[in-house]
Amino acid sequence: MKKIYLICSLAVFLGIAGGISFFLIRDTNAAIPADVTLINQNGDPYQFGKDKTKLKLIEFIYTHCPDVCPTTTQKMVKLKNDLVEKGVFGKNIEFVTITIDPYRDTPEILQGYRQGFGIKDDKNWVFLTGEKQNMKNSQKEIRKVTDAMQFQYKDPGNGQFIHSTFTYLVDENNKFVAKFPMGNEFKEQEVYDKIIDKIK
Repeated sequence: MKKIYLICSLAVFLGIAGGISFFLIRDTNAAIPADVTLINQNGDPYQFGKDKTKLKLIEFIYTHCPDVCPTTTQKMVKLKNDLVEKGVFGKNIEFVTITIDPYRDTPEILQGYRQGFGIKDDKNWVFLTGEKQNMKNSQKEIRKVTDAMQFQYKDPGNGQFIHSTFTYLVDENNKFVAKFPMGNEFKEQEVYDKIIDKIK
């Protein structure tokens, strides 16, 4: 009986370990396709493979989100200020906020979201959505990014999305570096340290 118990326990352990290993390996090799193109808050195209000189901190949101999304954005504002003071924001790192609700979150809506947080409208923090005239394709483009980062989301039908709660740091080639919790668990100092360490 003990032998059977030990075998079962070992099988469960190996299964869990294998699952963890699977996700770690996927994270390590994850990269956003260079040809993914979305529209920024000014209605201009943004292609992920165009600039290979900066790290990117990627945040997924929808502007109707009542909690973790705006909380994360607010914390990222503080992080941005620290990176500006260090002299690396815009030079070595940019922020990319992507809506998972492109039908409602038009460029105009994202402009309002940006303004609400007092974020400067420049190319160093972009807010991305889909192209109204080709929304189905834009949704696929957004999915390419979320799938690469293993960020999951779903609209249950009431407009209040169920989604993963992580932000992602990628390197100059859009390859996964690290992920950080959203909301109140987003620790600015931890993210700052990781960014500075990666820049060195």
